[in-house]
Amino acid sequence: MAYIIIVAVVLVLLSLRVVKEYDRGVIFFLGKCTGVRGPGLILLIPLLEMMTKVTLRTVTMAIPSQKIITKDNVSIDIAAVAYYHIVDPQKSVVAVEDVYNAVNQISQTTVRNVIGQFQLDQLLSQTIDINQQIKNVIDSHTEPWGVQVTAVEIKDITLPDNMQRAMAKEAEAERERRAKIVAAEGEFQAAVKLGEAADIISAHPVALQLRTLQTMAEISAEKNSTIIFPAQFMPTVSEAIKMISSDNKKS
Repeated sequence: MAYIIIVAVVLVLLSLRVVKEYDRGVIFFLGKCTGVRGPGLILLIPLLEMMTKVTLRTVTMAIPSQKIITKDNVSIDIAAVAYYHIVDPQKSVVAVEDVYNAVNQISQTTVRNVIGQFQLDQLLSQTIDINQQIKNVIDSHTEPWGVQVTAVEIKDITLPDNMQRAMAKEAEAERERRAKIVAAEGEFQAAVKLGEAADIISAHPVALQLRTLQTMAEISAEKNSTIIFPAQFMPTVSEAIKMISSDNKKS
């Protein structure tokens, strides 16, 4: 009797399973899948039922770096990362042998195929759209496995050295072009303002005299010995000399 009790206790202990909150247990009865249990404490029929645990947490999967040729025949190395989680534990066990390896392989293939459809400039400028397209393609393949891909991100793009130098020269030329355009726009605006100032001065001759006096005052503030005779000042001096000469002849 004691042996029977001991055997019964051992069988009960062997049949007890604890499934955590983020796990689920896929139950097989004599090899046939009968459903999913958990979380919490579950009881299995000894020797008849078996359980396979499946995690429902999001899995971070690194997609190894691989060489890819873009649409414009540029060879690059791309590494990415994918995030997925299991939404149907039963399918993830029954429909595929190794769900992690299956998702990893289809992710590598999809990244290579999708990137090959874009040119290098598009790859660098449309990363968000490309990530979304890769995610959608992978998700369509993993749906029958009970897996949902939440995000795919390209985390590293390695360009050949000659391509990096070419892009650096292109960026430098672009900056020089912008600098020349800004300088030309400044010259144009200055010319427009000078033309407007000339029109105002021509309408008011006294303004030119005032401007001349202001310039002379600014020069004299520097404490130098330079003497400047404005062009407008010379006719006045000539007229004064002629007036003095005519007065002397009369006297």
